[in-house]
This record gives sequence, structure tokens and C-alpha cells, in this order.
Amino acid sequence: MLTLTSGAVQVIRTVTADPELPPETGIRIESGVDGSDALRLSVASAPEEGDQIVEEEGARVYLEPVVARLLDDKTLDAQVDAQGEVAFTLAQATA
Repeated sequence: MLTLTSGAVQVIRTVTADPELPPETGIRIESGVDGSDALRLSVASAPEEGDQIVEEEGARVYLEPVVARLLDDKTLDAQVDAQGEVAFTLAQATA
């Protein structure tokens, strides 16, 4: 199962902390457009049917079923640069 670093947890919680968003809001990762190898990441108010849910310390990630299999042995990290831009990265999970 996809694991989250503490940096990813913090960034996801910050991105989804808007009080106007539903409490189950999280980040959704899905397949790219037209079979592209790229993944799309968006803020989602709830999981879609069939999504795998990864939750840690209040940070929720919803994974499209195909993506859940692809990321099963990966770790999601996130950082914010000096300009306030968020960058998510995937790495092989460590044992």
C-alpha cells in the first residue's frame, strides 16, 4: 500500500484544511489522460467508487484502482518551495 511521508501528510492536511471543504476532502491520484504514464493529482471532496483510501494523521489520499496497484510499493512525499509551490514526488518504499 502507498505510504506517506510526514512532509506529504503536512502538505495534504494544509491543502485540504479549508473550512468550506467537506471533512472527508483529500487528494485523489488517477491515471493520466489518454493512457499517458503521467498521473493526475487533484483535491477531491470524497473518494470515487472503487478508490483505495490511504489515511494517515488526518491526511487522505484517494487512489484510482489502477493507480493503487501501480503505487502499491511506493512512498508519496511533498515539499513546498520558497514561492509556495507544492511538489509531490514518488519514491520506492524502503523496507
